[in-house]
Amino acid sequence: MIDNLALGLSVAFTFNNLTFAFFGCLIGTAIGVLPGIGPVATISLLLPLTFGLDPITSMIMLAGIYYGAQYGGSTSAILLNLPGEVTAIVTTLEGHKMARAGRAGAALAVAALGSFFAGTVATLVVAMAGPLLTSVAMRFGPAEYFSLILLGLVVATVLAQGNLFKSLAMIVLGVALGLVGTDLQSGQIRFTLGFSQLFEGVGFVPLAMGLFGIAEIIRNLENPENRSGSVARVGKLWLTKEEFSRSVPSVLRGTALGSILGVLPGGGLALSTFAAYMLERKVSKHRDEFGKGAIEGVAGPESANNAASQTSFIPMLTLGIPANAVMALMIGAMMIQGIQPGPRMMEEQPTLFWGLIASMWIGNLMLLVINLPLIGVWVSLLKVPYKYLYPAILVFCAIGAYSVNNSVFDVYQMVLFGVVGYLLIKLDFEAAPLLIGFVLGPMLEEYLKRTLVLSRGDAIVFLERPISAAFLAIAALALVAMVLPKVRRKKDQALAE
Repeated sequence: MIDNLALGLSVAFTFNNLTFAFFGCLIGTAIGVLPGIGPVATISLLLPLTFGLDPITSMIMLAGIYYGAQYGGSTSAILLNLPGEVTAIVTTLEGHKMARAGRAGAALAVAALGSFFAGTVATLVVAMAGPLLTSVAMRFGPAEYFSLILLGLVVATVLAQGNLFKSLAMIVLGVALGLVGTDLQSGQIRFTLGFSQLFEGVGFVPLAMGLFGIAEIIRNLENPENRSGSVARVGKLWLTKEEFSRSVPSVLRGTALGSILGVLPGGGLALSTFAAYMLERKVSKHRDEFGKGAIEGVAGPESANNAASQTSFIPMLTLGIPANAVMALMIGAMMIQGIQPGPRMMEEQPTLFWGLIASMWIGNLMLLVINLPLIGVWVSLLKVPYKYLYPAILVFCAIGAYSVNNSVFDVYQMVLFGVVGYLLIKLDFEAAPLLIGFVLGPMLEEYLKRTLVLSRGDAIVFLERPISAAFLAIAALALVAMVLPKVRRKKDQALAE
């Protein structure tokens, strides 16, 4: 592992990669601070930029945007009671109370230091777990991969926010969109509605930019955030001895919890922050301070949040399974560059695999430097009206969508998916499972066909192979565990009536 990390550091420490790592961390922090944009929309908008970059450099930049946003989200949550990221919602509960009590500097400091420690430890977890999972995955056949991908889709459905059946519908729609175009095995054209531009499939970049970029702009224009509220005074950016001693156990617990839960497909990030907050409320010796500005309520969730953002790379790099929408975008970016993430990636692309992992350590150090000294810049950024931001974002979207294939049709696709994304928001459907389904759908079909060809059409092979059967059993149990409580609730209501 030491040799591999040395290789990764030699790749990450080149001038080009360091520059783009800093660029990614800076953008990530900025969009984390600004409510209503988020890493998914930002990475969607920047995908066209990656085509002209080296694959390693582009992945390092996109990863920096992702975990940088987790850092930045805490700033607006603490100072303005306005979470820039969904995962920062928990931080507002105690962080803003601390700010109102004149302890904003302590809240920001513990969020940054806890995130730095958690990110560093979680990166080590990724480095250790990656080769282990890869060696296990190398023994998988087509049947095991099909069952694993199906399990990933089911878990993404179960852990997604909102209604189970709506999440399932989004997964199915995503899989269906992923099958549009030419079947590589038979050459059959399918689901193109007569558009020759769709023979190669629905464009990943227009889909992502539309669902997350354009849709978010429309939503924000309909419900503009109130950024005119007073920003809390920051004060001294350091912790007292008592605050430090209270924070250390919370940071350790949050790091452990986030490192485990971040691997889960679907809602691992949000789940880790809420779980860390609930854990701190139960084990803290200062429970009476919760709801009034308990520093443990900032240290634990922020550490869990950043640890989970790092370990979510594990299933993406080793198995090719995205843990969330951002990882699905990362897989899409790799595929556009001709790289297939999965168990063979460590052998075929060792510089990319280990360079990306090593860059996370460097990125976490960069984020510590970016967040604390530049806090005044982020405070000023919070005051920028959204009406000045969205026109520039729209222009960038149109240029980005067109530049992929120099096709106006891709711009039309982006606009169409933007409208679809907005309708999904209005109807309370979550778009992230759709993107995960879109990425995994073609892989699911490919491994299904391979398995059935090898077994001569005998589907029982999925149950005859022990690992495949175990994955299918876990998927079935996850669905049953999610559906049963709702069925019981309906029966109880019917009996009560």
